[in-house]
Amino acid sequence: MTTKALILVESDPTGNGLLFIQAAHRLGLRPITLSAEPAQYDYIAAENTEIIRVDTDDIDAMIRECSRLGATYDIAGITSSLEAFYATTGKLCQYFDLPGPNPRSIERCCDKFSQRQFLAEAGIPIPAYRLAANSAHVQRSAAEIGWPVVLKPAVGAGSTGVRLCRNPDEVAEHTNYLLGGKHIWRSLPRILVEEFAEGPLYNAYTMGNEVIGISAAEFQPPPYFVCRETILPAPLTDDEHKRVVDVSVSCLRGLGLGWGPTNIELRWTKRGPVVIEVNPRLAGAPHPHLVQLAYGVDLIAEHIKLVIGDEWDLRKRRSHTAAVRSLLPDRDGILDWIDGDSRAAAVSGVAEVKFFVEPKMPIVRKGDYRDKLGYIVAAAPSRARTEAILQGAVDSISWSIIPFLTLGEKEHSPGQTLSSPAPAALGKG
Repeated sequence: MTTKALILVESDPTGNGLLFIQAAHRLGLRPITLSAEPAQYDYIAAENTEIIRVDTDDIDAMIRECSRLGATYDIAGITSSLEAFYATTGKLCQYFDLPGPNPRSIERCCDKFSQRQFLAEAGIPIPAYRLAANSAHVQRSAAEIGWPVVLKPAVGAGSTGVRLCRNPDEVAEHTNYLLGGKHIWRSLPRILVEEFAEGPLYNAYTMGNEVIGISAAEFQPPPYFVCRETILPAPLTDDEHKRVVDVSVSCLRGLGLGWGPTNIELRWTKRGPVVIEVNPRLAGAPHPHLVQLAYGVDLIAEHIKLVIGDEWDLRKRRSHTAAVRSLLPDRDGILDWIDGDSRAAAVSGVAEVKFFVEPKMPIVRKGDYRDKLGYIVAAAPSRARTEAILQGAVDSISWSIIPFLTLGEKEHSPGQTLSSPAPAALGKG
């Protein structure tokens, strides 16, 4: 019998990539990763799987490689854990007549300006917005919308390049950062200027047209949007929950989505739920783990079942509360040491402890997802118990960062400075 293979386009070294490979193995599939730079995925070799070098920005090269693999394997499905390649997988699925997302819907959703236009046409509540390509246009758009405003690249993920600006000087500073060569653009340089929608942030996790769960998120203080903690389920009343679900489903209809996973970010404002972004993919790790801990639903495995044409099962098997706390540094510098992971993992109710850093690594905050030193995930039958477990585990983690100024080096974090040399910082999550 020919081996069934799951083709994965690129991967996510610090997120869901490894989980896709492991889930494929559990489902009896041979995962094969296609990558332009295979060396960046050192964990793949340890998973008894295959990785092939191919230009993943060249759709014709991808088709040729998948055709070649089809002579050896029964290609059961094609997908990716990364938003940047999700439209590509949709095109490959169409070419090989496999189940997959509509690439046109994915592309217009990944362009935040295009996404806003479709949501506005569908009558879905969103922040006021403008698209700008130069400094003068950014300033004029911000003045028209009113302070404060949020500046973000029109294409991007993980809050990269996103900042809250409270006055013209901050707008000028961040515009210069985005357009001055410091930001790496995934598309033509275009800046989205948005009204700042104030209120609690929620994430709706969907699969197909069904909302699986809604979590609440808490950020670090502005001006950047770095998530500190997420808890599932969110503390919503029945009416609030229904309104978030209704708006989320309307987003799927308005954007032509409804196949596969989606992660929708909303804020509860004075006018109710306002949609911040619709991400046509699974939320990054460890969000799928939260869903599994809270409800017993493995979103990654169920997504793969959909990809290969099998029947999925989204039935909730339990009702627990799951939460994740990010470990965030308070300054830049050299990480002298970090420990406590084994103590944290030993706390009853802790499901995962993960470090992204090692001693002697430079720590340079960028104001996005890359700032995290790691995270801790916990779960329990009640919210109060989950929060207590999480805090107990976090308290067992500590680290020391030697500031660059102490080392005689130049401070270079965007928007972050130290007024004078400081002693080594001892951090708690």
